[in-house]
Amino acid sequence: MPDQIWRVNVAFTEEGDRTRADAVLELANQRYHGFGQAKRAPEDPSVPVIGQDLAAARALSDVAHQLLHAAAERIEAYEGHSIELHG
Repeated sequence: MPDQIWRVNVAFTEEGDRTRADAVLELANQRYHGFGQAKRAPEDPSVPVIGQDLAAARALSDVAHQLLHAAAERIEAYEGHSIELHG
């Protein structure tokens, strides 16, 4: 059994040929909110799940980048100097 579980909620908004995903990760002392968008090309068939997949991937990537930034800040505070994380 894991010591800790993080849950991310992803909500979708569809408007015409655009899909927006909002991903929210709430921790005890921090909240991360990422968003992503997808736009269907006029010549593409309407398959909403594809737009959702793309928008969610972009929103989750946004959250991941925020987590990397937060981790870098914590490491810098601990180490006392600037660092560069790659991810």
